[in-house]
Amino acid sequence: MNAERLRRAYEEMRERVDAAARRSGRGVGSVEIVVAGKYIEPRDAPTLVEAGISLVGENRLQDLVAKREVVGDALTFDFIGHLQRRKVRDVLLLSRLIHSVDSLRLAAEIAKRAEGPTRVLVEVNVADEPTKGGIVTGELPAFIQDVSDHPNVIVAGLMAMPPAVTDPDDNRRHFAAVRDLRDHLRSRWAGRHGFEELSMGSSQDYEVAAEEGATLVRVGRSLIERAGS
Repeated sequence: MNAERLRRAYEEMRERVDAAARRSGRGVGSVEIVVAGKYIEPRDAPTLVEAGISLVGENRLQDLVAKREVVGDALTFDFIGHLQRRKVRDVLLLSRLIHSVDSLRLAAEIAKRAEGPTRVLVEVNVADEPTKGGIVTGELPAFIQDVSDHPNVIVAGLMAMPPAVTDPDDNRRHFAAVRDLRDHLRSRWAGRHGFEELSMGSSQDYEVAAEEGATLVRVGRSLIERAGS
């Protein structure tokens, strides 16, 4: 993986994300780019640092551990994959934010293992796809009510993975639906949960997601391919 090519690709993506944010009335830097670590071998993690990338999202604990062993605190890690309860303690120690809380049992385990108030994102199955995890939209208000029984778990927002599409604009309605749902929940739970974050959008549709209110976009394949990996 070539650091200079990766830097150029990342900077171009940064410009595209900022332009999309401006189209939605927000400022430069209001959307974070989470680089998906599943496309990157641990030995290549220093190349990310060299290219100016600072935030990586990992799907598996073992990959997160392996990359941290190589780069230490030079990268910040979010956990974006399905999280098994037995791995919660380690993930909390090693990551900034869990994007994928998808069950009450997982929320309870986070509450048990957390050292103080802990921000998390709740995964939403926005298109009610049976093959995907996450809380279906109709059950989300009750889910948040139950999560609220754990005082040290703070819902910072929502995460969504809409269907795979050819035309990015086909997912605009899903992104807008998640944003509207977030806004409703933020009003309902003001003072208890934050609901300031929206993690949505991937290599296929990150610009549309940013236009519709994403504060975090998760990308990887398009960057790494351009970097020559």
